[in-house]
Amino acid sequence: MSATLEKRELTLGFIPLTDCAPLVIALEKGWFAKYGLEVRLSRQVSWANIRDKVAVGVLDGAHMLAAMPIATTLGLGEIKQPMVAALSLDLNGNAITVSPDLYQRMAEADPEAAQAQPMTARALARVVAQERGAGRPPMNFAMVFPFSTHHYLLRYWLAAGGIDPDRDTRLLVVPPSYMVECLNMGEIDGYCVGEPWNEQAVAVGVGRTLVTDYDIWNNHPEKVFGVTRDWAERHPHTHRAVLMALLEAARWIDQPEHRLEVAEILAREDYVNAPAEVVKMSMTGSFQYQAGAAPRSCPDFNVFHRYAANFPWRSHAMWFVTQMYRWGQLEEPRNIREVAEQVYRPDLYREAARALGFASPAVDYKAEGGHAGPWTLDGPEPIALGADLYADGRCFDPADPVGYLRQFDIHRLRVSLDQLAGLNP
Repeated sequence: MSATLEKRELTLGFIPLTDCAPLVIALEKGWFAKYGLEVRLSRQVSWANIRDKVAVGVLDGAHMLAAMPIATTLGLGEIKQPMVAALSLDLNGNAITVSPDLYQRMAEADPEAAQAQPMTARALARVVAQERGAGRPPMNFAMVFPFSTHHYLLRYWLAAGGIDPDRDTRLLVVPPSYMVECLNMGEIDGYCVGEPWNEQAVAVGVGRTLVTDYDIWNNHPEKVFGVTRDWAERHPHTHRAVLMALLEAARWIDQPEHRLEVAEILAREDYVNAPAEVVKMSMTGSFQYQAGAAPRSCPDFNVFHRYAANFPWRSHAMWFVTQMYRWGQLEEPRNIREVAEQVYRPDLYREAARALGFASPAVDYKAEGGHAGPWTLDGPEPIALGADLYADGRCFDPADPVGYLRQFDIHRLRVSLDQLAGLNP
């Protein structure tokens, strides 16, 4: 295969988070080399850096937020560049953490809600109402990028608890590795971020985790491997080689006996640069919500391969587009299915998986919200999948994305639902 590569030397970007693991392990364990690739990993400070450097060709590809290739293709934000995501890197991996002071106020305002697991935003809504009644400005909550799972699930959780994210809070963008410092300095009251930056806040006593993203949407997509469409078209064999290396790495990572080693590697200064004991928490299936408390078992907090975690479901892409509409980020009528098909490329995934002898789903779309536990997707090769519930009990049917939108308070919508419905038969 190496003789057919259009390009051997690649620079791939990543953000210091535990879910950069497939890129790191593909390099450290030799899977990139196995497929004839000479890869240099380039740590970046922010997701905007990742987007911009991939868009202009400084990076060949990168660890990306699952919604980022969609937003960049649509020209949302500062850059418009068609992108391709042919592989999902993981499921889950984030949490919402607040300052100990804010948690204490939540516990005083609604003791029952503040102790519930999984926690809703009910206790926080009581504090928000107190702040508004006292004439104080909205509290500051941070997320990592406007077009991110963190942003959409933070809003989803807040709204499900009766909090208007735009009226009742100020949502700020903060790079992941700066979250703990900003919380400690009092610049923000809480945040939604990936690991290890929730566990680190708990470990040093400046944060109290409220809820994981798994509890907001079970087994949601989190990161993808993204490249520009032009790069994918000019380097098809190289692209497939990268996908194959990442698939092998992801499968290896998801074997429980390898998780401690993965955590030790990720903790290094040139990767995540965090204490190994902190990185190990989520990577080994446990999660500490507050300092001094016993960790809770959370075996599906970081999923890298099982449950078809690497498959780029076009239905996932469609859900992200619905959130862009719901929160007023996307203002022109688009065919939601066509957008998903432009960016998420399960056909390219299947080529790589087939070369490895890995099973692939036979369909590109699946409904979300109807499974409380493991289930099997029927097909020529049955696929074991995980729970997919939303915290508010709703379901998402990719055959009717506009019907899904109609269930919500959508006063921020800039186009009519009838216009969208006409584009999505």
